Amino acid sequence: MKVLITGGTGYIGSHTAVELIQAGYEIEILDNLFNSKETVLDKIKEITGIRPVFHEVDLLDYQKTSEVLARGFDMVIHFAGLKAVAESVEKPLWYYENNIEGTLNLLKAMKKTGCNSLIFSSSATVYGDQGVTRLDESMETGKGITNPYGQTKFMIEQILQDACVADQDLSVVLLRYFNPVGAHPSGLIGEEPKGIPNNLMPIVMKVATGEIPALSVYGDDYPTPDGTCIRDYIHVVDLARGHLAAMEHMQKGCTVYNLGTGKGTSVLEMIKAFEDASGKTLPYQIAPRRAGDLPELIAVPDKAEKELGWKATLTIDDAMRDTLKFLGR
Repeated sequence: MKVLITGGTGYIGSHTAVELIQAGYEIEILDNLFNSKETVLDKIKEITGIRPVFHEVDLLDYQKTSEVLARGFDMVIHFAGLKAVAESVEKPLWYYENNIEGTLNLLKAMKKTGCNSLIFSSSATVYGDQGVTRLDESMETGKGITNPYGQTKFMIEQILQDACVADQDLSVVLLRYFNPVGAHPSGLIGEEPKGIPNNLMPIVMKVATGEIPALSVYGDDYPTPDGTCIRDYIHVVDLARGHLAAMEHMQKGCTVYNLGTGKGTSVLEMIKAFEDASGKTLPYQIAPRRAGDLPELIAVPDKAEKELGWKATLTIDDAMRDTLKFLGR
C-alpha cells in the first residue's frame, strides 16, 4: 500500500511516518515546511533506514497538489494545517482559508486521481463545551467551540461526512486527538514548533533549556484537586500507532474515533513529572485564566479499543523520558 502523508514533517506526522515505514508501508510526504524542517526526513531515515520521497508543496496550490496525487496513492493521511489556538483568534481568515481550502483542494485532487481513502487529523476541540468531563464519539459536536482553529476542524469533519454521503467509494476516518506529548524514544524526532509554542510541553522544553525564563500556569483556581486544568495527555508514539490501526481497519463511509488515554493529568502534575524525570526544578508562575480553557477534558477511548484493537500503552513518565532524550540529542 502506498500512502501520502500531508504535513508529514511535522510533530505527529513524522512519528506516524516512522510507524508506517516500520510496518512495511510505502510512504511519501507532502509539506510546505511552514512549521517544520526538511531535516526531519534525515531523522526518519536514521530511525527506519528509509528517507521518504518528499514534495515541498502547499495544499493551497491545487495544481501542484494534483501533480503529487497523480503519482498514485492508495490512501492519504491528512495532518497539514495551521494549529495554534491563540493565533487562530488573531488571524481567523488565514486559518479558514488555509485549513479548509487546503482540505478541499486535497479532496478534489484525490477524486481526480482515484484515491478513495483518507484519515483526517481532527481534534477534541470539536466537542466544544459539553458541560461534562469525559468525552465520547456519540456526543454532538460544534457547539461551544471557542476558537477558529477548532471551528476549522469541525467544519472539515462536516465536509468529509458530506463527501462520504455523496461518494459511496470514499472511506474516511476522523481521529479526534486529545493532548499529544513526548517524542520518539530514539530522541531523534519530537515537537519543535517554530516561533512561540502554544502547547504545554514545548513551553516546558524551552523553560528547561533557558530560552523562556518561566512557565505560565494559566489559573490555579479551577474546580480540580490542585486548581489547575486537567487534560488527557497521550504519548505521540501511541497517537501515531492509532493511525496505523485506523489504516488497517478502514471501512466504507465515515467513522470517528477518540485517541486518548482515558486518564487525566493536571498542569502541576505535568510539571512535577518533568522535574522528577530531569532532576531539575522548573520555574513557573501563576497567571490569569485564559478565555475558553475548560477545567477538565478526558477522552473516552473505548470505541478505538473495541473496533481498532488500539489502546494507549505509554505513560506520562515515558513521555517525559523521551522528551528529555529529544532535548539532549
